[in-house]
Amino acid sequence: MSLIEWDEKYSVGVAAVDHEHRELIGLVNEAHDRLMRPGGEEAVMDFLGEIFARITAHFALEEKIMRARNYDHYDAHKADHERLLDEIRDIMDDYEDGEFFSEEPFAQQLKTWFAEHFSTHDARLHRRLD
Repeated sequence: MSLIEWDEKYSVGVAAVDHEHRELIGLVNEAHDRLMRPGGEEAVMDFLGEIFARITAHFALEEKIMRARNYDHYDAHKADHERLLDEIRDIMDDYEDGEFFSEEPFAQQLKTWFAEHFSTHDARLHRRLD
């Protein structure tokens, strides 16, 4: 079962951005599937690193598009990008430091991050770019 299902409401109407949204959802779903298997904790850092790298690149693309189109909510959208990246870095640091890690709460946190960001900031961006 997938953690996050693609929904057209996540589309911003820019092919490259929408493609990356789908890829990120696929990566999160793959990470979730592996983490739910026995011994999955060992895959955590690899997936967190991959998710972090891909999200960073994706956010850079979105921000470039927003700047090029003089998007009026650019500052708030960028701030949410920074917040999401900070949270992933914090989880990575905690995991490396041997802090307690539980797969299911982490999976739900990922789902919440994406769903909230897509349904608020990205939905607003979609309406503005239409």
